[in-house]
Amino acid sequence: MIRRIALAAAILAAPLAAQTAPEAPADEVSEERLRADMDTIVGFGTRHTLSAQDDPERGVGAAVNWALDEFRRIGAACDGCLDVQAVGKVVEADGRRIPEPTLIRNAVAIQRGTERPDEVVIVQAHYDSRVTDPLNATDDAPGANDDGSGSVMVLEAARLLSQNDYPSTIIYALLTGEEQGLYGANILADWVTEQGFTVKAVLNNDMIGNSCGSDGFCDAEHVRVFSEGLRADSTERLRALQRRYGGENDSPGRNLSRWLANLAAEHPEGMQVRQVWRTDRMGRGGDQIPFLDRGYPAVRVTVAVEDYEHQHQDLRTEDGVKYGDTVDELDWDYLTRATRLNVRALHHLAMAPMPPTPSADAAVRVDTKISWDAVPGADLYKVYARRTDEPYWRNSAPVNAKWPETLISEAALGADIFAQTVSLRGDDWLFGVAACNGAYCSPVAAAVPGGAFEPVERPEGDSD
Repeated sequence: MIRRIALAAAILAAPLAAQTAPEAPADEVSEERLRADMDTIVGFGTRHTLSAQDDPERGVGAAVNWALDEFRRIGAACDGCLDVQAVGKVVEADGRRIPEPTLIRNAVAIQRGTERPDEVVIVQAHYDSRVTDPLNATDDAPGANDDGSGSVMVLEAARLLSQNDYPSTIIYALLTGEEQGLYGANILADWVTEQGFTVKAVLNNDMIGNSCGSDGFCDAEHVRVFSEGLRADSTERLRALQRRYGGENDSPGRNLSRWLANLAAEHPEGMQVRQVWRTDRMGRGGDQIPFLDRGYPAVRVTVAVEDYEHQHQDLRTEDGVKYGDTVDELDWDYLTRATRLNVRALHHLAMAPMPPTPSADAAVRVDTKISWDAVPGADLYKVYARRTDEPYWRNSAPVNAKWPETLISEAALGADIFAQTVSLRGDDWLFGVAACNGAYCSPVAAAVPGGAFEPVERPEGDSD
């Protein structure tokens, strides 16, 4: 059933958006707990993926066992609300950074959604560490910023968010094998696919604990959020469609990045987002990439500037310069505020519905018809627009454009499919739709080929 939504419907829907929503527990983030977790994590000496699996005090095995136990302790405090699993497998030697078959174990805690448990938000960090030689599994590798900082954030997020119920599932993951070739992330991404989950967002936090770079330049006000442009799971057919209809700047990850920046801007006293529109730093990579490869919306959250003397370095002092990724190089206020941003984002994403899957029809016409299917859990929708050369969605309707920005949902109208005609020429504009539940709105999904927050469908037999 297709239902056209009139301006009167927008007026009726407006009070829903104004409802008071529960606050995210971001202000409850504890620097003291972050410090305590960091002391424990660096206390394992090294968390190198090739280090000891069976030593109870030193190496990656002891570190992962502690993380699993910590997730269990957090789960016990919420009456068993966390399903804690060691998601892993033995990977074969790769002739590069895995010299022999090696067990890769991820510490994973699953907080099941109360309404849509198959709809998941993933927050992750890599738990392993390294020094200069990527095969050196014996020397101390504290890995405080890379990526103890992301790891303590994930634990703190689990402590705070597990005290609430959410419609969607939250997965907290500490991954290993990142420094050896993103092995833990590949294992988790495959596992997520095998579970049949619908992935709403992946927030990969890798180095969120320092504010000054190797050149002395400091930026304590921002984290960078990296997002891909063209989809990693694209097909020849999708690329052909994007050449004709657009979508080069509207991957799900790119719109997730825009959403994060807007959320941060709503709290100007907190950590802000500087968007970087590339998949990762030049010539480098992170654990968001295996999820992007499988078509899941994912971004990398990381420091605004990097300090290269204090990552991937043997512990030493040369010519008066201290090297090594040690705790004393962390900016605790920065890490605390980055943790608050993550907690706030996870709260909003787990409360909001999935983004819709909109399409736009504007060929040989002076207006544009936008259509989308109903989204489970949505009680209203918002339509957005921007000119093709504008980077961000407009917060209000363009001048002389007549359409209701806020649209009432199937809950009130009983519609299965929505259609809205707007008085803008589709040749000159891009359109998107967000699904909302009260004050919680999803990222905007663009009405372009490849804009949907789901893997691209491949024709049978297509390996492109």
